[in-house]
Amino acid sequence: MEVILAGYNIDTELMPSLAEGQRDGRTLPQLTPETIAAAYARISRSEKRVDELRQETTVQVEAARKSNSRIVFDMGHSSIAEHAVFNIDVIGVSRLLVEDIQHFRLCSFTEKSQRYVTLNGDFVVPQEILGSPWESEFRDIVAAQNDFYFAAIKILIPQMLAKHSAIAATPAGRTSLEINAKEDARYVLSLATQSQMGMTINARNLALMVRRLGALPMTEAQQFSAKLLEVAQGVAPSLIRYTAVTEYDKETRNSLAEAFGAADVATSSPRKRLVNLLLDPRNAPTDDDLLATLLFSSSCMTMEACRREVASMSALRKKRLFATAFAKMNPFDAPLREFEALPLTFEVIVSATCFAQIKRHRMASIHCQPYDTSLGVTVPPSIREAGLEKQFIAVIKRTENFYQRLREQHRTVASYILTNAHRRRLLLALNARELYHLSRLRMDEHAQWDIRFITTEMIKQARRFLPLTLMMAGGKDGFAAMREKLPPAYEHDLTRQR
Repeated sequence: MEVILAGYNIDTELMPSLAEGQRDGRTLPQLTPETIAAAYARISRSEKRVDELRQETTVQVEAARKSNSRIVFDMGHSSIAEHAVFNIDVIGVSRLLVEDIQHFRLCSFTEKSQRYVTLNGDFVVPQEILGSPWESEFRDIVAAQNDFYFAAIKILIPQMLAKHSAIAATPAGRTSLEINAKEDARYVLSLATQSQMGMTINARNLALMVRRLGALPMTEAQQFSAKLLEVAQGVAPSLIRYTAVTEYDKETRNSLAEAFGAADVATSSPRKRLVNLLLDPRNAPTDDDLLATLLFSSSCMTMEACRREVASMSALRKKRLFATAFAKMNPFDAPLREFEALPLTFEVIVSATCFAQIKRHRMASIHCQPYDTSLGVTVPPSIREAGLEKQFIAVIKRTENFYQRLREQHRTVASYILTNAHRRRLLLALNARELYHLSRLRMDEHAQWDIRFITTEMIKQARRFLPLTLMMAGGKDGFAAMREKLPPAYEHDLTRQR
């Protein structure tokens, strides 16, 4: 595992002196994002221009650090730490740890894709079993998974090229089909498979990540936490504090599981459909709720009056009002913020492959259960078409046999051996606006088939309650056709404003 500080923000006032200093060998100014944070912290209590405040802090670094410590920590204005931003290279971590790292909402991640890159078999062996009798069998099973992966790619690529010969006739089409073969073969790979990513994070969230990951029982997570703190704290010591693991972070979830009597119980409830919208029809959000919210923002009426007005409208008028909200929308436009007023909650069962994509939608609230072998596995259709399902399932069964035995002795690291095909149950809470974002990306023709199926089913179920609200939900490729079906919108007459 490597955690490398790739960059951080510095004041542009320092850049000319940096260039000059490199030429003539002068001592370079001290570079730290703390100076910008300190300058911004002083804005609220100073009559000086903000650029003057920045100039002061660049030559008074120690004073800036003392100011940060007092304002951010003593006075509790933690948002000041968000002005310091770090770029971090993360190399050689497991896909299992990636799930925990990318759980943090207000960060940016770009990860090595198992869809586009042919993997080379690298994986992480958990520290907890290194040197133990478990290590050898762990390596053997990962080797078997990787053997199937490479063998499947060799079979799936020619199968897909033959099946879609028209697409394969162009270089771009051939590349796309080869990607499809790799993305289906990867379902057999373990969560121990190594990955890498670029991470952009501010100082406030970096401290939170250090503390939370340090509280996890996995040694890999604790090592990552320590390395992350090491590379960043020296650059911004006044902003990265309160990183020690707390009993709250370390013990609360375990205490809840024990209190519920569920600490040692694997999921045994009957398997349901993969997507289930959790709504009480008597209290479900409605199109009228959104129209009332839109009317509220467009008028000086109370919300109660808005609801009464909407209730009196004809069905045609409601459709035209929704059409007006969508008429000038482009595929890259988010719906108006009023769409956030409609909350939706789904219970979904997804493969690890699908979860790797869902977890990127961090504006949603995603609550995860552990991976659960009783939920079965997701088998790519191409694996079945190629006659590889029997071999695929054989690898899965061998994996699960080892997982069950390892889990009895090393519960915290057993999931490393599970595959991208294994499933977990999620509670996915999001509003209609975020659901639109999900649909644009994940129902598009370029989306991966697994998450496209899940997202399509989510939209289908939600439309039963919100047919007008979600009339433009869907992938980018279908946007033009959806807009053509819109009823006439109300035209805005600019002359009325004169």
